[in-house]
Amino acid sequence: MASGSIDPMHQFEIHPIVSLQLGSYDISFTNSALFMVLSVTLITGFLVFSTRGRALVPGRWQSMAEMGYEMVANLLRDNVGSEGRKYFPFVFSLFMFILFGNIIGLIPGAFTFTSHIAVTFAMAIVIFLAVTVIGFARHGAGFLRLFFPHGAPLWTAVILIPIELVSYLSRPISLSVRLFANMVVGHVLLKVLGGFVIMLGIFGIFPIGVLVGIQALELLVAALQAYVFTILTCIYLHDAIHLH
Repeated sequence: MASGSIDPMHQFEIHPIVSLQLGSYDISFTNSALFMVLSVTLITGFLVFSTRGRALVPGRWQSMAEMGYEMVANLLRDNVGSEGRKYFPFVFSLFMFILFGNIIGLIPGAFTFTSHIAVTFAMAIVIFLAVTVIGFARHGAGFLRLFFPHGAPLWTAVILIPIELVSYLSRPISLSVRLFANMVVGHVLLKVLGGFVIMLGIFGIFPIGVLVGIQALELLVAALQAYVFTILTCIYLHDAIHLH
C-alpha cells in the first residue's frame, strides 16, 4: 500500500494540473482550483435545473433550491433587516459555494478546498473588507462608534475601545479558522478510521458501521459550517449597517 493512501495529511496536498508561470509567480491551475470550478459548475447546474420548470407545486429539486433560497433570505431578514436584501446575491453565493465545497470534499478521492486556510481566509478577508467599507460608506466617521458601545461611561473607553478593536480585527481570523479547522479535523478522522478498517481486512466489516455513522456526521458538519459562516456574515453586515 502506498504511503500516500494511509497518510491522513496526504489528502490536503495541492498539486498542479496545468503548470503556469507569470514571471516569478506560480499561477498553476491546481487540484484546489479544479474543485472550486467544479463546485461553481455544479451550483450553476443545480440552480438552473431546479428552477427550469418553476412549477406551482415544486418537485424535489425545486424544493431543495427554494429551501436554500428561503434559509439565506430569512437569515438576512432576521439579522440585517430589509436593508439586507441588496446583499442577498453575495451571501447566497457564499453559502452555496461553501456548502458544495464541503460536501464534494466528502466524496472519496475528491479535494476539499475549504480545508485550506488560504481559501477560507481569502473569503473571510473579502467579507471583512466589504463590511468595513459598507460601514464607513453608510456612517462615515460615525462607524467608529462600533468600537465604543452606546451608553457606556466615558471613562471605560480606555478599556472598551482596545477590546472592541481587537475583537473586530480578529473576525477574519476566527471566521476562517473555524471553517478550516472543522474540515481538516473531520477529514483526518475519516482517513484514520478508514485506514484502520482496511488494515483489519475481513474483520473491518464490524467497525465499518461506525465509519458510516461518522461520514453521516461529517455531512451534517459540512452543512452546519456553511450555515455558521453565512450567519456570521449576516451578523457582521448588521453591525456595519445598524452599529450596536
